[in-house]
Amino acid sequence: MGCPLIYFYGVGPGRYEAIFPVYVVAAEPSRLTFKVAADATGVSDPWLMTGGSEPPLKAYATVAVKRRLHQPRFRELVVSAYRESCAVCRLHHPELLDAAHILEDRDERGKPEVANGLALCKIHHGAYDANIMGIDPDRRIHIREDVLDEIDGPMLRHGLQEMHGALIRVPGSADLKPRREYLEERFERFRAA
Repeated sequence: MGCPLIYFYGVGPGRYEAIFPVYVVAAEPSRLTFKVAADATGVSDPWLMTGGSEPPLKAYATVAVKRRLHQPRFRELVVSAYRESCAVCRLHHPELLDAAHILEDRDERGKPEVANGLALCKIHHGAYDANIMGIDPDRRIHIREDVLDEIDGPMLRHGLQEMHGALIRVPGSADLKPRREYLEERFERFRAA
């Protein structure tokens, strides 16, 4: 006991999410069981920045976080259902894709199921969560008005503004498509933002 370990949590056939560090805190060898816990030590110096033009001091702390163990499996299911491409821009690089919740995980109805998810690249996931981009119940993409009027570089123009009015790409199977009532509820929040 006391040695740091890595815990591999199964998210799919032959695929694991590494959780580290974890420590064995209790063991029952006769039952072949043990209990692990994440490290939760504090920071000795909370001030990580120095004043003036000095670079920040490097300091580290191990923290305990509440981790959604279902998230890696949810991501795997959603990204696979969307054929490993972004529903908005069709980017086909799985390492740059997220499974975005339509109804947030904290919502009681926000279950980790494909019908409550969208495969989005990192930029579109961020825009969706920040209500810069919304998706209506008919699966049409809307970009916030002030962002449409903005003048910036090619990422804004091609990555967001040109997506306004387009339809998202969805899985072919009816039970994997985004639930209309979820899109409707989320779109109302986009419109209110």
